[in-house]
This record gives sequence, structure tokens and C-alpha cells, in this order.
Amino acid sequence: MHKTGDVVLGGLFQVHFFSSVPDLSFTSQPQQPTCHGMYVLGFKLAQTMAFAIDEINRNSNLLPNVTLGYILYDNCFELGIGFRGALSLASGQEDQIVVDDTCVGNPPVVGIVGDPSSTISIAISNVLGLYRVPMVSYYATCSCLSDRQKYPSFFRTIPSDAFQVRAMIQILKHFGWTWAGLLVSNNDYGLHAARSFQSELSVSGEGCLAYTEVLPWDKDTVELRRIVDVMKTSTARVVIVFEDPSRMMHLMDEVVRQNVTGLQWIASEAWTESAVLQTPHFMPYLGGTLGITIRRGEIPGLREFLLQIHPDLHHNSSYGISLVNQFWEFTFQCRFAPALAGWLEGGGALCTGKEDLGNVDNEYLDISNLRPEYNVYKAVYALAYSLDDLLRCKPGSGPFSGNSCASLQSLEPWQLVYYMERVNFTTPFGDQVSFDENGDIVPIYDVINALWLPDGSTKIQKVGEVKRTALKGEELILDEGKIFWNFESKQPPRSVCSESCPPGTHMVRRKREPECCFDCIPCSEGKITNKSNSLECTSCPEDFWSNPQRDYCVPKKTEFLSYHDPLGICLTATSLLGTFICAVVLGIFICHRRTPIVRASNSELSFQLLMSLKLCFLCSLLFIGRPRMWTCQMRHAAFGISFVLCVSCILVKTMVVLAVFKASKPGGGASMKWFGAMQQRGTVLFLTSIQAAICTTWLVSSSPTPHKNTQYHNDKIVYECAVGSTVGFAVLLGYIGILAFLSFLIAFLVRNLPDSFNEAKLITFSMLIFCAVWVAFVPAYVSSPGNLADAVEVFAILASSFGLLITLFGPKCYIILLRPEMNTKKAVMGRGIVS
Repeated sequence: MHKTGDVVLGGLFQVHFFSSVPDLSFTSQPQQPTCHGMYVLGFKLAQTMAFAIDEINRNSNLLPNVTLGYILYDNCFELGIGFRGALSLASGQEDQIVVDDTCVGNPPVVGIVGDPSSTISIAISNVLGLYRVPMVSYYATCSCLSDRQKYPSFFRTIPSDAFQVRAMIQILKHFGWTWAGLLVSNNDYGLHAARSFQSELSVSGEGCLAYTEVLPWDKDTVELRRIVDVMKTSTARVVIVFEDPSRMMHLMDEVVRQNVTGLQWIASEAWTESAVLQTPHFMPYLGGTLGITIRRGEIPGLREFLLQIHPDLHHNSSYGISLVNQFWEFTFQCRFAPALAGWLEGGGALCTGKEDLGNVDNEYLDISNLRPEYNVYKAVYALAYSLDDLLRCKPGSGPFSGNSCASLQSLEPWQLVYYMERVNFTTPFGDQVSFDENGDIVPIYDVINALWLPDGSTKIQKVGEVKRTALKGEELILDEGKIFWNFESKQPPRSVCSESCPPGTHMVRRKREPECCFDCIPCSEGKITNKSNSLECTSCPEDFWSNPQRDYCVPKKTEFLSYHDPLGICLTATSLLGTFICAVVLGIFICHRRTPIVRASNSELSFQLLMSLKLCFLCSLLFIGRPRMWTCQMRHAAFGISFVLCVSCILVKTMVVLAVFKASKPGGGASMKWFGAMQQRGTVLFLTSIQAAICTTWLVSSSPTPHKNTQYHNDKIVYECAVGSTVGFAVLLGYIGILAFLSFLIAFLVRNLPDSFNEAKLITFSMLIFCAVWVAFVPAYVSSPGNLADAVEVFAILASSFGLLITLFGPKCYIILLRPEMNTKKAVMGRGIVS
């Protein structure tokens, strides 16, 4: 198809599906390839370019006084044919078209609209790019064509596959489809799409490919059967396909043969709206397909222009007549005379050329869904506006060397490329057209859905769009209520390799499987995940522990010897009971202080001993309750001083008993002068002050402090008092032990003194109990964890205190209260010496 003009634009379109290339034997001149299988949409696209140029020529504001012409070639979806057409356009060596009466052959074109195929565009751009011939494709989407170093003069009015792939990933992410299969064509378009898809999925982490298969170039039934078997056995319910309609038909034939249903198809823009796939044969399987398609536009006046075509209108070009005749025959299912043998006999009709094209309902006249047509329209206008900018250049202010401008008579292709890179205009539909630094247009896609109606018809409806904005980046907008799902549930399918790991578990990937295939392992104790699909569990803070579901941290249970625990209550009651008994005994001794039994027991030391025992019972309360700084510091100091005071009184009483015994012998009276009342008080005070000094040194140098211990139980915090200095604690206990041992030793030595009431025997027995308790305390204390250590120490305090109280004061109280007849001076002094 061609039209003369001052400036000629070239075009490459796929008007036929298939081609037959003769065998190149190199022994004779090769025959021309033949094309067959009329592609109505391709013919419509060629007519759209013709319409756009006709509209530009009628526009007095765009390229005034310049007439645009065109030369259009059919690539027949064959690389060799498309490449030869492009070289013919660029070189102007085609000799079949007579432009006017004086010139034979068409002039070189200044720019080419096309090619629709990525593979053919790559081949052509590799050559034409050397000469900077601008080429504007309306359908080639391979992301590789964005490489400005390889393809410096390539532009396109369709977004690249890089954006298409990201748009598909947005759809996968929206519906939670993390497990999908990918089928691609065996050409640059499909292979680059596959690489881009794998790369984008790897970077985004939004999903995995269950399989990636390359569809055969020809109808290889064995390979197609194998691929469909892979689709059937895979757990992926979503299938993404990058392929052209003609080869997609081969795949669908095998899908139909094996009756593979239950798949959600996602279509690339190459076959999304292909009418050859929207048939009752395929739609039971392809119904509900979600497709990425180029933006729809409106072109006023196009339908009227398309209706002007008629075989009689193109009688000047045998090629044109042949092409239009093929379209006419395809549309009206007739044949021009002379018809092929057997056509009429088989009931076929002859074409008259008078058929009414307006009554035909096919995609040629359908202008409700102009998508690739709109891209062709924008491509033609981009070249036209670039030429207009070039011709409006004012000499002396041009962009080229010496501020010069380009002229139509000496136009170089690279000069037009310069203006193409800077073109910026708005279409009548309101879309702004400009190219970025890679020659790509601002990307925007419509998301469409194939609706299979009950009457067997098909409707393609727009259900959303994907676009790139400066603020939000790539944005997906979907109207889910309009989407038709070809499943019994009428809901989106689930397509995952492994279900999401719920909170409280983490993913462990399976070996030799994609990262979307994993097992969900519960978090260990003390670790949690509060999000789905966590790669690892997070440890809870020090004072927290995981709940049973392992999805959030809860405060650890606190444990200490509490007043509210049964054990704490018992120990507290026992401590108060001991204090009360001490008070009662003290009261008894005060009331009977002038009786012989009390006076014989050294009443002053007895009162001091009862007071110290009272303190011993009360100091045990400091070990109960939540440890605080003052209780930790006071508990051991009070314990140490109280017990030293108690043991000191016992030691002094023992020494007094021994002195009295010696004084009763001849020449022993001098021994009592060392154990008068003042000396007794001084000795007790001195011995107690030593313990007070030990405690003060310990508290100043390394004071006990509250400590949160988590070593005993991971899920509990045991509050305890850290002793600070083990040496200080050992010295404190050791000093008590030394005094107790001395008391025991002296009492043991004088246990057999002749006396009806032998105080030494009671002291010996009490010290034996005291030492036994505290010797057993040390290993029990060391081996008891947490609050049990405090309980052991309280038990030792109470046991030793009760032992002293009962053994030293029990017999005396018994005599005072129950045997008053023995509480006489005669009874006390009857058999021996009183103390």
C-alpha cells in the first residue's frame, strides 16, 4: 500500500498470519515468499496509519504546505520478509511502485512505523540504528529494545515488557498468587519476558515460578503434549503466557484435547484481545482470563475511513488489489473471478465488489476498543510533530552545528531522531505523548477480563488499570466486582506452593525447591513471630516470654517468697508465733523475776537472750516479700547481728556457769571477779560489735542488691538478693559458727556439774541443735534455687531460734508454771551449787 507525498513514511504491519518461504537451493533465482491466513487486525492497523496521514494532510496547523505519503509492507510474521521490507523502505530501491511519470521507484522514507514483532524490530533496529533512521513501533514490547546503546533510533508507543511484567506481578500480589507457571514464545519477545519475570520475582519476593516452558515455534504436538502434562501435574493454578495468537492456538488445541480445566490464565498484551481465541471452542477454558492490554483510545472519523475501502478503489496497484481482494474475500467468504477450481461447484459464491461492508460485524469495523490502532495513530503523529518541529526551526537558532537548522531537501535521519527525542504533544483523546531517555512512552496498561456469556458469546471488559505515577510508582487499580471467574465457586483461585505460615511459626525452605515452597515450624520457647510468613523468630525482651501461641511476648511470671504464697504464709505465721512465745516467756520471767529459778538462770542475760531471740524471729520476715534494696541490705545484717547477740549471751552464760563452778572450789573465788554484771554486758557488747563491723564492711564494700534471676526458669523471673560479696557472707556465718562452737565446747566441758538444775546441760543441748541446723543449712542453701534459698534460710533461722527458745527456756517455764514446788531456793540449792 502506498501514497505519494513530499515526505514519505514507511510502515511494517502483519497482515497475514503465516508465510511459505521457498527452499533456498542457491542454484536458481529464489521465488518470492507467499503469505496466507488473513489477519484482519493487521490490515486494520495499516488502514489506521493511512487514515492518520490523511488526517494530518488535512490539518493546516500541522506540517503546513507539506504532504505526507506512505509506503506500507506486510511482514507476514516472518523475520526475513519484514527485514527485507524495512531495508527496501530505508534504501528506496523497490522498483515495483511507480511514484509518478518521471521517477521509477519510491524515495527513501524518513521514518518507519513498526515493526509489531520484537524479534523483527531487534533485527531491523540493529541495521537502521547505524544510520539513525527513526523507527517507532506500536507493538514491540521486548525490554531489550530500551537499550539506547544498541538501538539509538528506536522508539515505541507501547510500554515495554519490563513494565508489563511488573504489572502482572502486581496482579499476582493483589490476589495472593505466589505460585504460577510461565509459558513464553521461542523468540526475543518471550525469552526476554521470561528473564525479566524471573528477575523481578527474585527482587520483589512476591512469588515463584512453578515451571517455565518455552512454547515450540511450530506445531510440535509431542512438545506441546509434554508442556500441557506439566501444567496438569503442577499445583500452580495460575498460568502466565507470553505468546502471539497464532501459536497460542496450537497450545490451546492441546489443552482442549486433554481437557485441562481449573486454570486461571493471565495473558500478555500480544494475545489478550485476539478474536481467533475468543471462540466457543476455546472459551470454556480461556473464560475468566485476566489480560494486560494497551490503553484504549478514540479516533474520530476512523470508521468512516475504513468503510471507504473497495476493490475498485485500488486499481492502480496490483499489490494493492491483491491485498484488498484477499480482505474482501475473507470478509464476505467469496472469491473474485476467476475462482479456484471447485469453488463454485462446492457452493461458493463469487465476489462482485458491490457487497456492503457496513453490514459486516467483525473487528475491522469495531472502533469501540481501539488499542493497537491507537498506538499506530500516536506513532504516526509522533513522526509528524517531530517533522513539524524540525521545519519550524529558525535559521541561526537551530540545535545543530553553527546553530543551523535541518531542511527538508537535505534531511538526515539523525536530525529527525533529535526532534523525536524531544517531541511532546497531546492527542485528541487527551493523552500526552512523549518519550523518555530510552525511547519508551509513559507506561499505562488496561486490565481486561474475558467474560464468557451463557449464550456462548464472549465479552472483553475492562476491570482495571496499571499505571506509573511520579508519586505512587506502579499502581494497580482493580474493580473486583466486575471480574468473571471461570470456576464453580465464582471466586479467585488459590495458587500457592505452601500456605502462609501463621503467626507463631517461621518458614523453613525446602531443599532444592523454590523459595515459595516451605514448611512452617513453630517458634521455640521465648521466641515469637507476630506476622505471617516470617523467616525467623524474634527473641522476646529480657523480662518477657512467649505466649503458648508464640505470636506475642507476655511479661514473665515473677517469683519470690511472697506473703501471699502458702509457704510464705506458713513461715510468716511461724515467725510471729516465735516472737509471741518469746514475749510470753519474757513476761513470765519478768513476773517471776524474784523467784529462785529465774535468779539462778542469770536473769539479766536471760532477758537479753529472750530479746535477741525475738529479733531473730523478726529478722526472718525480711526474707519474705519482693526483694528491695533496703531489705536485701538489712536481712543479712539483722540476721547476723541478732544471732551473734543471741549466741554471745549463751556464751557468756556458759562462761559464768564455768566461773561459778570454779569459785566453789578452794582458792577459786578470784575467778568470779572477771564475770561480774559489767563484764558480762561488756563481753556481749564487744562480741556483737565485731559482727556489726563485719556487716558494715560488707555493706560498704559490696552490698547485697536485688537481682532478677532467669537462669532457673526461662519463663519466670526469680527475684532474689544477690549477696554481693560471698566472702562477706561467709565471714558473717563463720563468726556465728565460731561463737556457737565455743559455747558448745565450754558447755560440754561443764555438763556434769553437780546441780539439781544444771544450766550447762541445757546450753550443750541447745548448741548441739543450733550447730546441727546451720551445718545442714549450708549445702541446702547452696543447692536451693531462687526463692527456695530464702525459704531454707528462713527455716534455718526459725528452727535454730525455736531450738534455743525451747531447750533453754522450756524447762524453766515448766517449773515456773507447772511445778512451782520446785521453784524454791531449797529445791534449787539442795544438791549443788547455784549459779
